[in-house]
Amino acid sequence: MIALLTGNIVFKSIDHIILETGGVGYRVMIPLSTFYSLPEQGDSRLHIYTHVKEDAIHLYGFLRLDEKEMFQLLLSVSGIGPRLALNILSNITTEELKSSLYDGNLKRLSGIPGIGKKTAERMVLELKDKVAKMASSGQSTAARPAAAPAQNIFDDTLSALTNLGYKEAQARKALESMEIPTEASLEDLLKGALKILLK
Repeated sequence: MIALLTGNIVFKSIDHIILETGGVGYRVMIPLSTFYSLPEQGDSRLHIYTHVKEDAIHLYGFLRLDEKEMFQLLLSVSGIGPRLALNILSNITTEELKSSLYDGNLKRLSGIPGIGKKTAERMVLELKDKVAKMASSGQSTAARPAAAPAQNIFDDTLSALTNLGYKEAQARKALESMEIPTEASLEDLLKGALKILLK
Protein backbone atom coordinates (compact mmCIF):
# COMPACT_ATOMS: atom_id res chain seq x y z
CA MET A 1 0.00 0.00 0.00
CA ILE A 2 1.36 3.43 -0.99
CA ALA A 3 1.74 5.76 2.02
CA LEU A 4 4.14 8.41 0.70
CA LEU A 5 5.09 9.67 -2.77
CA THR A 6 7.97 11.94 -3.73
CA GLY A 7 8.27 13.07 -7.32
CA ASN A 8 7.83 15.75 -9.96
CA ILE A 9 4.47 17.45 -10.52
CA VAL A 10 3.79 17.26 -14.25
CA PHE A 11 0.12 18.32 -14.08
CA LYS A 12 -1.87 20.25 -11.49
CA SER A 13 -5.58 21.05 -11.29
CA ILE A 14 -8.06 22.08 -8.60
CA ASP A 15 -8.85 18.51 -7.54
CA HIS A 16 -5.88 16.35 -8.58
CA ILE A 17 -2.26 16.27 -9.69
CA ILE A 18 -0.14 13.86 -11.68
CA LEU A 19 3.06 13.09 -9.79
CA GLU A 20 5.84 11.44 -11.77
CA THR A 21 8.14 9.24 -9.75
CA GLY A 22 10.40 6.46 -11.02
CA GLY A 23 9.09 6.93 -14.57
CA VAL A 24 5.47 6.38 -13.48
CA GLY A 25 2.82 9.12 -13.35
CA TYR A 26 0.47 8.73 -10.39
CA ARG A 27 -2.91 10.49 -10.45
CA VAL A 28 -3.46 11.80 -6.93
CA MET A 29 -6.68 13.43 -5.74
CA ILE A 30 -6.05 16.43 -3.45
CA PRO A 31 -8.02 18.87 -1.26
CA LEU A 32 -7.87 22.62 -1.95
CA SER A 33 -5.55 23.21 1.00
CA THR A 34 -2.91 21.02 -0.65
CA PHE A 35 -3.62 22.59 -4.06
CA TYR A 36 -2.78 26.05 -2.67
CA SER A 37 0.54 24.91 -1.23
CA LEU A 38 1.89 22.92 -4.16
CA PRO A 39 3.97 24.50 -6.94
CA GLU A 40 2.63 24.40 -10.50
CA GLN A 41 5.54 22.10 -11.38
CA GLY A 42 8.58 20.67 -9.63
CA ASP A 43 9.45 18.28 -6.85
CA SER A 44 7.00 17.59 -4.07
CA ARG A 45 6.22 15.00 -1.42
CA LEU A 46 2.71 13.93 -0.41
CA HIS A 47 1.30 11.74 2.32
CA ILE A 48 -0.88 9.22 0.48
CA TYR A 49 -4.03 7.37 1.41
CA THR A 50 -4.59 4.38 -0.89
CA HIS A 51 -8.25 3.52 -1.40
CA VAL A 52 -8.72 0.06 -2.89
CA LYS A 53 -11.98 -0.95 -4.57
CA GLU A 54 -12.84 -4.12 -6.46
CA ASP A 55 -12.34 -2.42 -9.81
CA ALA A 56 -9.92 0.43 -9.06
CA ILE A 57 -7.19 1.87 -6.85
CA HIS A 58 -7.43 5.58 -6.04
CA LEU A 59 -4.74 7.70 -4.41
CA TYR A 60 -5.52 10.69 -2.17
CA GLY A 61 -2.65 13.03 -1.33
CA PHE A 62 -2.05 15.53 1.47
CA LEU A 63 0.83 17.89 2.08
CA ARG A 64 0.23 17.72 5.83
CA LEU A 65 0.09 14.51 7.82
CA ASP A 66 -2.68 15.84 10.10
CA GLU A 67 -4.91 16.31 7.02
CA LYS A 68 -4.36 12.70 6.01
CA GLU A 69 -5.22 11.58 9.55
CA MET A 70 -8.36 13.74 9.53
CA PHE A 71 -9.29 12.28 6.14
CA GLN A 72 -9.00 8.77 7.56
CA LEU A 73 -11.12 9.74 10.57
CA LEU A 74 -13.83 11.07 8.26
CA LEU A 75 -13.83 7.79 6.33
CA SER A 76 -14.69 5.98 9.57
CA VAL A 77 -18.05 7.79 9.67
CA SER A 78 -20.93 5.84 8.16
CA GLY A 79 -21.99 7.38 4.86
CA ILE A 80 -18.78 9.33 4.20
CA GLY A 81 -16.63 8.07 1.34
CA PRO A 82 -13.31 9.39 0.00
CA ARG A 83 -14.84 11.97 -2.36
CA LEU A 84 -17.04 13.49 0.33
CA ALA A 85 -14.20 13.43 2.87
CA LEU A 86 -11.98 15.29 0.39
CA ASN A 87 -14.78 17.80 -0.25
CA ILE A 88 -15.12 18.40 3.51
CA LEU A 89 -11.39 19.13 3.84
CA SER A 90 -11.62 21.48 0.85
CA ASN A 91 -14.30 23.54 2.59
CA ILE A 92 -12.92 23.74 6.12
CA THR A 93 -9.45 23.70 7.67
CA THR A 94 -8.50 20.72 9.83
CA GLU A 95 -8.25 23.03 12.84
CA GLU A 96 -11.75 24.45 12.35
CA LEU A 97 -13.13 20.98 11.61
CA LYS A 98 -11.68 19.58 14.83
CA SER A 99 -13.07 22.54 16.77
CA SER A 100 -16.53 22.19 15.17
CA LEU A 101 -16.63 18.47 15.91
CA TYR A 102 -15.50 18.94 19.50
CA ASP A 103 -17.97 21.79 20.12
CA GLY A 104 -20.82 20.05 18.28
CA ASN A 105 -21.19 23.01 15.89
CA LEU A 106 -23.85 21.48 13.63
CA LYS A 107 -24.55 24.78 11.85
CA ARG A 108 -20.96 25.05 10.60
CA LEU A 109 -20.71 21.38 9.67
CA SER A 110 -24.06 21.22 7.85
CA GLY A 111 -23.05 24.38 5.94
CA ILE A 112 -20.42 22.35 4.06
CA PRO A 113 -21.72 21.37 0.58
CA GLY A 114 -22.79 17.73 0.58
CA ILE A 115 -23.25 17.58 4.37
CA GLY A 116 -26.79 17.61 5.72
CA LYS A 117 -27.91 17.89 9.32
CA LYS A 118 -28.06 14.11 9.86
CA THR A 119 -24.55 13.58 8.51
CA ALA A 120 -23.27 16.46 10.65
CA GLU A 121 -24.88 14.92 13.74
CA ARG A 122 -23.32 11.54 12.88
CA MET A 123 -19.90 13.16 12.43
CA VAL A 124 -20.09 14.80 15.86
CA LEU A 125 -21.34 11.62 17.51
CA GLU A 126 -18.66 9.38 16.01
CA LEU A 127 -15.67 11.74 15.95
CA LYS A 128 -15.92 14.04 18.98
CA ASP A 129 -13.98 11.71 21.31
CA LYS A 130 -11.41 10.84 18.62
CA VAL A 131 -10.76 14.54 17.92
CA ALA A 132 -10.31 15.17 21.65
CA LYS A 133 -7.65 12.43 21.73
CA MET A 134 -5.87 13.99 18.74
CA ALA A 135 -5.81 17.36 20.50
CA SER A 136 -4.45 15.88 23.72
CA SER A 137 -1.60 14.23 21.78
CA GLY A 138 -0.37 17.72 20.83
CA GLN A 139 -0.21 17.25 17.08
CA SER A 140 1.36 20.21 15.32
CA THR A 141 -0.17 22.19 12.50
CA ALA A 142 1.59 23.56 9.44
CA ALA A 143 1.89 27.17 8.40
CA ARG A 144 -0.64 28.93 6.20
CA PRO A 145 -0.55 27.69 2.60
CA ALA A 146 1.17 29.87 0.02
CA ALA A 147 -0.97 32.10 -2.17
CA ALA A 148 -1.92 31.00 -5.67
CA PRO A 149 -0.77 32.97 -8.75
CA ALA A 150 -2.82 36.12 -9.42
CA GLN A 151 -3.61 35.69 -13.13
CA ASN A 152 -7.17 34.70 -13.96
CA ILE A 153 -7.83 34.67 -10.24
CA PHE A 154 -11.55 35.42 -10.52
CA ASP A 155 -12.10 32.57 -13.00
CA ASP A 156 -9.95 30.18 -10.95
CA THR A 157 -11.93 30.97 -7.81
CA LEU A 158 -15.22 30.58 -9.67
CA SER A 159 -14.03 27.20 -10.96
CA ALA A 160 -12.99 26.13 -7.47
CA LEU A 161 -16.40 27.06 -6.03
CA THR A 162 -18.28 25.13 -8.72
CA ASN A 163 -16.02 22.12 -8.10
CA LEU A 164 -17.00 22.34 -4.44
CA GLY A 165 -20.66 21.95 -5.34
CA TYR A 166 -21.92 25.54 -5.63
CA LYS A 167 -23.96 26.64 -8.66
CA GLU A 168 -22.02 28.93 -11.00
CA ALA A 169 -24.56 31.77 -10.77
CA GLN A 170 -24.54 31.59 -6.97
CA ALA A 171 -20.73 31.53 -6.82
CA ARG A 172 -20.39 34.38 -9.34
CA LYS A 173 -22.85 36.53 -7.37
CA ALA A 174 -20.84 35.99 -4.17
CA LEU A 175 -17.57 36.91 -5.90
CA GLU A 176 -19.03 39.99 -7.58
CA SER A 177 -20.35 41.25 -4.23
CA MET A 178 -16.81 41.30 -2.80
CA GLU A 179 -14.31 44.14 -2.87
CA ILE A 180 -11.26 42.47 -4.39
CA PRO A 181 -7.85 44.08 -3.72
CA THR A 182 -5.36 43.90 -6.60
CA GLU A 183 -2.94 41.87 -4.45
CA ALA A 184 -5.61 39.31 -3.43
CA SER A 185 -4.71 35.64 -3.83
CA LEU A 186 -6.99 32.81 -4.95
CA GLU A 187 -7.03 31.61 -1.35
CA ASP A 188 -8.17 35.07 -0.13
CA LEU A 189 -10.96 35.19 -2.70
CA LEU A 190 -12.09 31.66 -2.00
CA LYS A 191 -12.19 32.20 1.76
CA GLY A 192 -14.13 35.46 1.32
CA ALA A 193 -16.62 33.86 -1.08
CA LEU A 194 -17.15 30.87 1.20
CA LYS A 195 -17.92 33.19 4.13
CA ILE A 196 -20.65 34.81 2.03
CA LEU A 197 -22.02 31.51 0.73
CA LEU A 198 -22.11 29.89 4.17
CA LYS A 199 -24.15 32.69 5.78
